[in-house]
Amino acid sequence: MVPSPEDLPVRVAALYRFAALPDHEALRAPLAAFCCERGIRGTLLLAAEGINGTVAGTPDAVSSLVAYLEAIPALSGLDVKYSHAETLPFHRMKVRLKKEIVTMGVEGIDPERHAGTYVDPADWNALISDPDTLVIDTRNAYETAIGTFSGAEDPHTETFREFPAWAERNLNRLKGRKVAMFCTGGIRCEKATAFMKLQGVEEVYHLKGGILKYLEEVPSSESLWQGECFVFDERVSVGHGLEIGEASLCRACRHPLTPEERSSPQFEEGVSCPHCCETRSVKDRARYAERQRQVELAEKRGTPFPIGTSTHR
Repeated sequence: MVPSPEDLPVRVAALYRFAALPDHEALRAPLAAFCCERGIRGTLLLAAEGINGTVAGTPDAVSSLVAYLEAIPALSGLDVKYSHAETLPFHRMKVRLKKEIVTMGVEGIDPERHAGTYVDPADWNALISDPDTLVIDTRNAYETAIGTFSGAEDPHTETFREFPAWAERNLNRLKGRKVAMFCTGGIRCEKATAFMKLQGVEEVYHLKGGILKYLEEVPSSESLWQGECFVFDERVSVGHGLEIGEASLCRACRHPLTPEERSSPQFEEGVSCPHCCETRSVKDRARYAERQRQVELAEKRGTPFPIGTSTHR
């Protein structure tokens, strides 16, 4: 019998909060110590504009971390989305100082003042089913490749830094329209909708809690979501009810792979996939093959090999 997500032993928390944190550098060391003492792993980013990250640990440990952060006055009202995993989906704990907690590269964006209008998951279907609504997926191309909302426009960006340029190129058709935007957990849309409004796009909405909250709350029988949602940890993807998905990760190019792509003759575990097979040199492939050999040896010894993950965006 497959356990339900709530029965799995590891709790995963994707969290963020835009807030003025002029003393964010001083928070780094005590926050790292707090997490390490409780066996929490993952990545937290601290900047003058707030906090962002995804962490995992026992339910008690993760709850204590959220309470710790909520006790910091500026971080009260933290946006947190919970899911579960069978094992820890991160290999280490990192607390990093950044210029931005989600990198857009545009000065003067203040989501606390200018972000678009929140739409609850229960109301999202009605909004995006309206033929007058332009629905935009603000995530990157490797994320949209394994799942998105029916009818959503894909900007085909490789990084979030590319989104402002895409928006500026498309301003003429965005202005005067009802625009609905979404991302994994909501943080990118906080900045993307704020950017849109500053560009003169007045009627801008975004999915509250992002795709993760939608998949948690909206029954699959009523869902307009197609495919799986990429997540920035070793689970790779989740589906409805936040159950762990079928996607895996190419360790050569970090692109998520569907089961069909893994059956391709261009796929070799840890070495190549259909997305990168033609772009890797013989030297690259040899290096990847050696790394894969080390991964398999570490698995036999029962010691995780550090292969790297990224925080949610």
